[in-house]
Amino acid sequence: MIIKKITVGLLEENCYLLGCEETRAAILIDPGDSARSILRQVEEDGLELQAIVNTHAHFDHVLAVNDIVDATGVPFWLHELDLPTLQAVPVQVEAWLGARVPPVRHPDHYLKEGQTLEFGTMRLQVRFVPGHAPGHVAFVEEARRLAIVGDTLFHRGIGRFDLPGADGPTLLASITDQLLTLEDDFVVLPGHGPETTIGEERVQNPYVGEYATFVV
Repeated sequence: MIIKKITVGLLEENCYLLGCEETRAAILIDPGDSARSILRQVEEDGLELQAIVNTHAHFDHVLAVNDIVDATGVPFWLHELDLPTLQAVPVQVEAWLGARVPPVRHPDHYLKEGQTLEFGTMRLQVRFVPGHAPGHVAFVEEARRLAIVGDTLFHRGIGRFDLPGADGPTLLASITDQLLTLEDDFVVLPGHGPETTIGEERVQNPYVGEYATFVV
């Protein structure tokens, strides 16, 4: 598998380009900004983009969706429970950044818990992990031992739960039930910051690890 992390936007969000070396089929996860740079990477790698699949719809994860869909015609996937988050993007951008942006297009398809998305030889299992956002999901690729987790679990941290639609206990339950049940060697690709592993966070994470010190 080809895996490219493209860090974009003022909040330094990690967009992931996943490509199948055999078929050249590719997907984008969380294109948060800089559509031109993302599309240039797709072209440089000789990939054929098949879809945009989002972990959730906070503005720093979706601001490039419109431009990429316009340029490629690929479908946009999102969990239905995150539609209010998506619809609030213009208001949130103005509040956070003092800028005006158009609404983000409506999803073409909805992601569902337990669904498997197939792109070339890639098999992404959809896991429902609310808490940071109401319709947050993670994508697990069992064969490559990958978990693309958005803003749920970070290296030594967890996602914010003080935002509209967020809830701390729900987030902790999602991480415990859906992510920490993976084996230790799974690589965690988060929405911000460096990658980590399930094994490392199972022990060292101060919120959900064996020696957790923070109470949510």
